[in-house]
Amino acid sequence: MSKTNLLKWLQEGNITIPGVLISQYKDMNLNEQELVLLLQVISFIENGNEFPTPFELSSRMTVSVSECTEILRKLIQKGFIEIKESHSGDGIRYEQYDINLLWEKLIDHFLMRNKQEAVIANQQNETDLYTCFEQEFGRPLSPFECETLAMWMDDDHHDPHIIKAALRESVISGKLNFRYIDRILFEWKKNGIKTIEQAKSYGKKFRQNQVPQRNKPNEGATQTSKSVPFYNWLEQ
Repeated sequence: MSKTNLLKWLQEGNITIPGVLISQYKDMNLNEQELVLLLQVISFIENGNEFPTPFELSSRMTVSVSECTEILRKLIQKGFIEIKESHSGDGIRYEQYDINLLWEKLIDHFLMRNKQEAVIANQQNETDLYTCFEQEFGRPLSPFECETLAMWMDDDHHDPHIIKAALRESVISGKLNFRYIDRILFEWKKNGIKTIEQAKSYGKKFRQNQVPQRNKPNEGATQTSKSVPFYNWLEQ
């Protein structure tokens, strides 16, 4: 490739588009021809032509001028682009394509998709939570227990992962009942525990503070065995 051709290739420039447009255009109700036409409009705009004609657009695509005109009309109707009138410095009026509507729709779609994914993930976490409790209790939960679980999430705003951690604490302590778990959650919330790491750290510190008192021998008695630290949240 000669230097002249290389320079010409570089002068063609590049276009930068969000990857989510490529991965989500179908869900945004765009087909392949509409997507490519939008990319061509973006390319023309970035190269200084803000109002390419259907002929110019068609020359880069495999559709006719009339088909290109129809696709443009549909894109305008669907609210992906619009034609705006502007004025140059010397007062001359001219038209240009505005693609801000495309970016706004893309942002709205991206945020909505993330919100939907969060809802689905939360529902899955809640389902897993009920399953964990039933596995640990070895039976289906009663209506009252199901209501208690729902209250922990909806009224007390405990994260399902934190509730699972409290369930594990109750299993470790040999106190597998809802009253004990509720007490653990109460103590954690009172002490600002919101993550699994914080819960583990808090439990570890609590156990360390309880060991000396649990292991203290009776006066005059000889300590013959080492006591096992016990984590009793109900004594808080």
